[in-house]
This record gives sequence, structure tokens and C-alpha cells, in this order.
Amino acid sequence: MIFTIGGGEQPETVENVDAEVRFPDGSRWSATFFTLAEVGRLMANWARTGEYGGGRYFWCSDGVVVRDPGVESMTAVLAELHREGSLRDVLKRLEEPAG
Repeated sequence: MIFTIGGGEQPETVENVDAEVRFPDGSRWSATFFTLAEVGRLMANWARTGEYGGGRYFWCSDGVVVRDPGVESMTAVLAELHREGSLRDVLKRLEEPAG
């Protein structure tokens, strides 16, 4: 599993991060993790900028909202989804590169 953490962000406190999970069959799956607080911040910002209906909604095709920040928390969520057999239902399959 790979978390793509932006410059200046810390793994312990990141609240908005992309992740890629690779299955043993070679398939790649993505998730974008958001904390509840981050969703609130984004929607408040969009209310000011007019984006996303003036912050009236939040949408992300591979979004997973988590309670707690940090890669450790997000990894625990992925582990729970795996235990539940839900990873392929929740994550979005990535296309394989051509060639």
C-alpha cells in the first residue's frame, strides 16, 4: 500500500491523502481518505468560493471518510475493510498502463 503525502504534511496528522493498494493478482486500487474535519473545511471553503454548489455537497469517486487523521488510522481502516471483504467494493480499480 502506498500513501501519497504532499509536501509539508506529516504521516501522523494527514487528513486528506491518496492511497493505492495492490492486490496479489497485480490489480491496483485507489482511495482518497478524508477526515470528517477535512470534509468540513473543504465544504466551508467551497461555500466561500462557490464551488460544489457553494459547498452544499461533497463528492469523490474513491472517497473514504475516516474519523481520525494519520496514515496509521487510515491503514487500520483498510485492514478492517479487508477483514470485512469490502476492499474491492469501496476502493476504485485503477486502469493498467498501456504497453
